[in-house]
Amino acid sequence: MEVAVRTVAVVGASNDRRKYGNRAVRAYRAEGWKVFPVHPTAPAIEGLAAYPTVSAIPAAVDRVTIYVQPHVALRVLDDVARKGTREVFLNPGSEDAAVIARAEELGLEPILACSIVDIGRSPNAPD
Repeated sequence: MEVAVRTVAVVGASNDRRKYGNRAVRAYRAEGWKVFPVHPTAPAIEGLAAYPTVSAIPAAVDRVTIYVQPHVALRVLDDVARKGTREVFLNPGSEDAAVIARAEELGLEPILACSIVDIGRSPNAPD
């Protein structure tokens, strides 16, 4: 029986290895997920092709994990809904009442938690 590889879009992915958006890319990849970094201008992050938006990703996305400030997260949610992904992690610092309300209006399932911890890793583990 073949096990499907889960896919994740990391919004706020960064080439700065100290940032949680970068740590998420590395953690998900280490756990066997197919990772799609999302950054408005970076062509690649951690050797993976990066995409300017979630909707630009040329594959289905099982989960979106957001590592940007609430005012940016709010602008990203419509794009996430258009992609058809329902599971959205609002990591610490990305959530506020307006972001949560908009996610729910769009039929998304906002999860207020650290997605790195959710996959069984520590966000502060050394490289």
